[in-house]
Amino acid sequence: MKQNLVALVTGSSRGIGLGIACELAKRGFSIALNGPVMDEELQAAKRKIEMLGAPVTIAPFDVADITQHERSLEKIEKVLGPLTTLVNNAGVGVLERGDPLNVKPESFDRCMNVNARAVFFLTQAFARKLLSRERSKDIFHSVLTVTSSNAIAAAVPRSEYCASKAAASMITKTFAVRLGGEDIHVYDIQPGLIETDMTAPVIEQYAQRAKDGLTVLPRVGQPSEVGCIAATLASGDLPYTTGQVISADAGMLIPRF
Repeated sequence: MKQNLVALVTGSSRGIGLGIACELAKRGFSIALNGPVMDEELQAAKRKIEMLGAPVTIAPFDVADITQHERSLEKIEKVLGPLTTLVNNAGVGVLERGDPLNVKPESFDRCMNVNARAVFFLTQAFARKLLSRERSKDIFHSVLTVTSSNAIAAAVPRSEYCASKAAASMITKTFAVRLGGEDIHVYDIQPGLIETDMTAPVIEQYAQRAKDGLTVLPRVGQPSEVGCIAATLASGDLPYTTGQVISADAGMLIPRF
């Protein structure tokens, strides 16, 4: 097991983010949990990580407020030590599903600010911090961004969400190219139909569509499964790779006819 790995997982009070944090904790990572504010949900997530035996701290800040990024990273490092891993997971959906012709600027801006702009500038702050100090080549450093299958597949009722995830996917590629020479590995994880609070209103519909053939594996996925993928990447167990898109979608996007 690799030692001294410290991960910040944004949006990790529940859902995919908490699933990722738990799997990283099982692999010996120290964990910084994040949510926009300190609340009981974030405290409960902390207790869950503590039960796994991993060092953990809470880092409540709004990822969309880029003025908080550098200060928040510094606070985490004072508690857990030098960060090695950033997981950009925090994300929001549309304010209202509907026709792209009726999308309001408020919903578009919200998706872009959290799902794309925050990813760019938090990755920037994290990378600058890593590059400002000596790093052991024996320790794996990585950035993982959780985008979506909608970075590729258009969903008309959620057009602004799709646009923001496509932007985040390209942000991941550009940072992979920039940071490759610095031995920092960057990945894009694109979940498909995952059972979370965000998908709860439509999960039964998703499950039926999966059974009917939308996905190659005929079921919806679980946050822990995305967590296993993230932990594998962050641990360096997919060597000689960077910039890859990992489709955690049960084969949904495989071209078929």
